[in-house]
Amino acid sequence: MQLSLTPPSAAEFKTLYDETGWGDRSLADFESALASTWLFCTARDPDGLLTGMGRLISDGVLHAFVTELIVREGSRGHGVGAQILGRLVGEARARGVEDVQLFAASGRAAFYERNGFTRRRERAPGMDAVATGVRPA
Repeated sequence: MQLSLTPPSAAEFKTLYDETGWGDRSLADFESALASTWLFCTARDPDGLLTGMGRLISDGVLHAFVTELIVREGSRGHGVGAQILGRLVGEARARGVEDVQLFAASGRAAFYERNGFTRRRERAPGMDAVATGVRPA
């Protein structure tokens, strides 16, 4: 497996994302997401196939957020996700951003805990907007 800070193509990103079942998005959505990403880490097999990726969105100074840490189903359980996550966090800190956060997908919190993240305390700040009842300002 080869790790790289080079972004995947939008088509590769879409293919990997489509495996998750998180929803159907257009190729243009992935192009926009890639253009707005601060830092990438991709993992490829010896044939160059994208087996996993993660990305950070950030202001480049105070905070960075891990998003779309995805590993192809056949590659899970072999340390690919841990290596991607470690590279992202390490690179963010090397660039001066110490506060790296994320929202763990349902059932995935233990993975992040094994890799250096902690759950927010019950009284800690942070909320998610829900689709219903949210009104634009």
